[in-house]
Amino acid sequence: MPDDRSTRVVEVVAGVIRDPRGRVLLARRTEGRDLAGLWEFPGGKHEPGEAPEAALARELHEELGIDIEVGAALINVPQTYPDKRLRLDVRLVERWQGVVRGREGQALVWVPPHKLPRYAMPPADRPVVAALLQPDRYLVTPEPALRGDPVAGGAIDEAGWLAALDRALAAGVRRVQLRAPALDPARWQPLAARAAAACRAAGAQVLVNGDVELAQALGVGLHLRAAQLDGLTDRPVPADVPLAASCHGVDELRRAESLGCDFAVVGNVQPTPSHPGRVPLGWRAFAALREAVSLPIYAIGGLGPGDLDEARRHGAQGIAAIRGLWPT
Repeated sequence: MPDDRSTRVVEVVAGVIRDPRGRVLLARRTEGRDLAGLWEFPGGKHEPGEAPEAALARELHEELGIDIEVGAALINVPQTYPDKRLRLDVRLVERWQGVVRGREGQALVWVPPHKLPRYAMPPADRPVVAALLQPDRYLVTPEPALRGDPVAGGAIDEAGWLAALDRALAAGVRRVQLRAPALDPARWQPLAARAAAACRAAGAQVLVNGDVELAQALGVGLHLRAAQLDGLTDRPVPADVPLAASCHGVDELRRAESLGCDFAVVGNVQPTPSHPGRVPLGWRAFAALREAVSLPIYAIGGLGPGDLDEARRHGAQGIAAIRGLWPT
């Protein structure tokens, strides 16, 4: 008979618990369990017919000796393991009472949020850290408009384009991809420099699409096009420089992960005017791709801020967009 362990779906709920100093609680998996020694957000499996909120309250009482009030959903991560398919439903813990202690012999640690990435975790927990720390919106800039005859060298509407970028930053966008593939480099490079400066002033992370030299010149991150992934054997920028990639399938996602990308973008999820002939993935196919890697992944294609909750329910870091995030 075929081994059906790899298709077995295990539903798990976990909680993000903070102390009065804002530190986040992690529990270490004990010896004898899968992935022993790794750190995770505390929680456990649903019992048959049990609601996620009830399961989380029960598990945290049994494991930690605390009573909780469950808050908002953070992210639901589908993840494939060698022997199972996991669905990790992560909730914020609004309030808790009691003395936290490892009632099952597990080690516990309170971690300042910015130090969470230093802890070795199971694959399903890594996107949870990203959901806590990284932006949920990733703006991809549109082509700057040209005034006059482009053949005759029409002027770029720099002021209008930069003003729209400023409005997006004022609206809370904190991760930006600078992209203008049709623009002549002599025009694009000085405009990209001004845009990067505006992003830095707003506290936003900025990446340049596809151009390693420009990213180095501006001192910003690099966003790889899908076609660039096959030609790379090593990470093209230092480890402390943000690196991302556009991906359309499992092989590209795994390639991006092996190169050390910090996050990826996958789509198009919904129909979009920029790709009128392309069949959209849909959320089910997006979640299936999400299972294959532990990278934070943005969904792109026909999406806007109103789709953030749906994106998080399918394991996305958030949404990436041009029209959906660029002020008109």
